[in-house]
Amino acid sequence: MRHETAGEPQKRVDFLVETIHSLDMGKAISEPGIPEFLPGTLYMLILRTLARGPLHGYAISRRIKTFSEEALEIEEGSLYPALNRMLVKGWLTAEWGISENNRKARFYKLTAEGRKQLERESSQFDRLIRAIQLVMRSA
Repeated sequence: MRHETAGEPQKRVDFLVETIHSLDMGKAISEPGIPEFLPGTLYMLILRTLARGPLHGYAISRRIKTFSEEALEIEEGSLYPALNRMLVKGWLTAEWGISENNRKARFYKLTAEGRKQLERESSQFDRLIRAIQLVMRSA
């Protein structure tokens, strides 16, 4: 059995509240059978998708949809504002190029700080999921 220090439970609650409220929330299409994003997962999904290499916005959206077996679909109204915020935070860089359809597109690339943020986001997400599972198993 694990013994907790006096401030540890409050730290855990504060962490979860901060995770839920400090990160952006992506939105999935509201259709039956299509899950909504957990708070804070949009940045993580974008960062993880770009870890494989630079992509333009539509390709990011398509890759997330494909890798999730069509379960997650990011709307343009959530994706592009998130990409712009990530540029400002220094997690991404962007440059114009030509897409596979021969169209001008902005390609996003992960920075070193973006890779560090991906590690932080993934770790926080894992802790959040474990905490949710603990509650779900105890009921």
